Amino acid sequence: MININYNTKTALVEDIYSHLKECNYNFIPPLDEKVNIMNYSKKIYEKAITFEAWNEKILIGLIATYLNDAGNKMAFITNVSTIKAYMGKGIANELMNMCISYSKSHNFNEINLEVSSKNTDALNLYKKYGFVKNKEEDSITFMRLILNK
Repeated sequence: MININYNTKTALVEDIYSHLKECNYNFIPPLDEKVNIMNYSKKIYEKAITFEAWNEKILIGLIATYLNDAGNKMAFITNVSTIKAYMGKGIANELMNMCISYSKSHNFNEINLEVSSKNTDALNLYKKYGFVKNKEEDSITFMRLILNK
């Protein structure tokens, strides 16, 4: 039986890096085709609020959100990932609830994200939470969730 603990902003750069390396091929296209994973991990650690799922000392789920546009009250989800062996256990749902709740409690009006138009699992997750498509461009779908209506 797995024991999942949920935290906010406790992962170190090394935890984020290990997690993203493990999840590399869950992304469409693979994450390392778009970013340098170490540099991306450092950016997430330094600039994002992380919503984390842990099994013991292993980071098994991660949503990283930039909440740095306080003037426009717009947040941006840069990463949603779960280690393959833990998919289908409600981890992304719990992390998404944490992210939305945190964003609302900090008076953000919307959350934006970009996702591959081919990633139907991710698209379905976002639609479930009320994200709507803004536009589509070069096989990227841009989505928005309006908060604090």
